[in-house]
Amino acid sequence: MSESKHNHPYEVAVYYFPQWHSDPKNEAAKGEGWTEWPTLREAKPRFLGHEQPKVPLWGELDESDPAVSEKQIDAAADHGITSFIYDWYWDLGGEGPFLHRALEDGFLQANNRDRLRFGIMWANHNEVTRERFDAMTDYLIIKYFNEPNFLRIDGKLYFSIYECHTLIKGLGSVAATKAALESFREKTREAGCGELHLNLVEWGLNEQHRDVIGSDPNRLIAELGIDSVTSYVWIHHAEPDAFPSASYADCAAEGMRKWPEFRDAFDVPYYPNATMGWDPSPRCSWELPYEKGEYPYSPVLTGNTPDAFEAVLQEMKAYLDASELAPRMFTIYAWNEWTEGGYLEPDTVHGMKYLEAIRSVFGG
Repeated sequence: MSESKHNHPYEVAVYYFPQWHSDPKNEAAKGEGWTEWPTLREAKPRFLGHEQPKVPLWGELDESDPAVSEKQIDAAADHGITSFIYDWYWDLGGEGPFLHRALEDGFLQANNRDRLRFGIMWANHNEVTRERFDAMTDYLIIKYFNEPNFLRIDGKLYFSIYECHTLIKGLGSVAATKAALESFREKTREAGCGELHLNLVEWGLNEQHRDVIGSDPNRLIAELGIDSVTSYVWIHHAEPDAFPSASYADCAAEGMRKWPEFRDAFDVPYYPNATMGWDPSPRCSWELPYEKGEYPYSPVLTGNTPDAFEAVLQEMKAYLDASELAPRMFTIYAWNEWTEGGYLEPDTVHGMKYLEAIRSVFGG
């Protein structure tokens, strides 16, 4: 299949979190038909002025329904988004793919799917062996890589890895990881799909993981043949000290300060990130004290209005226009991470305003 053509001057790539449809692994653990909608629905304020629960304007959608995907695709494309990067899971709680029906039964079956491209961000929270890695890459090649609207960078298939350190631990060493990735590239070529563009999320390269990845991320990047780096969310590298709430504007300033810092730190292109918001409090237990600690007990960003988000996007456009990035790509957190407070889908308070902010800056 030939690559679909998109003429937008920017690659506006938005992360898509697919836990809004039933999945056998979730059902086995949490009951028939379980999705994360009840978690959102049952959220309550944790402090004065805390805006919870968030209420989706479109209701509690089943994203494995192609008609739902069509609604999402039209809204995204009409407001300047060019691609969804799906959070994608393998061997999490069992063998094989997990939470994949949003993409396979929803997006890929939508009649208007050619309006967006899609990429994969492997959310590898769990370690995998070489055997399971090979099974995963076979699945990716067969299921996705020949799709005409798969996201390509300079003609290469965009595949992002969330936790590089977890990949290395599962495969046993940097050398073993290099061999596995080389095999992945070769299999992709042999299948007639072309070349891979391998991206690492900066979270897996930061200092707390240096005991696994080594002291020099650029040496690792070169050894593994990595093509680019990006970020998933500001909170990974700009988490405020305050709790329970912190200023979105302050976090944004720190997040934006990281764009040129990461650009200069890495020997491959760095695609900057814009974060719409952060509030994982719906995932916190009501049985435990609400105190700062490990995720999800992290600060809630307040003041992330559509206007504040648009101001970040204006800075993003200026940064991209002054950069040497080709394509002028950036990532947005997130399309629908409702229970982490990062979502562009309309809610009952702001309507379509977050999407309109993207269109205002980057065009439709």
